[in-house]
Amino acid sequence: MSFEEKVLDILAEVAENDIVKENPDIAIFDEGIIDSFATVGLLIEIQNNLGIDVTITDFDRDEWATPNKIIEVLKELQ
Repeated sequence: MSFEEKVLDILAEVAENDIVKENPDIAIFDEGIIDSFATVGLLIEIQNNLGIDVTITDFDRDEWATPNKIIEVLKELQ
């Protein structure tokens, strides 16, 4: 499984919605797919499943606005 697929799987699990896999350019916050509570869960799942430590202070909503943007940020943090 590719890194991108792993990230999309984590996002789909946290969001409880596969649309993040079907449309990786969807605005997950603007569309209400992920809220602030789910964001914390997402950061925990990223840590647990990918070993990438992202703190809430590292999180920038604009940089994490879509699944594709999240993948790019996480690639840089690897």
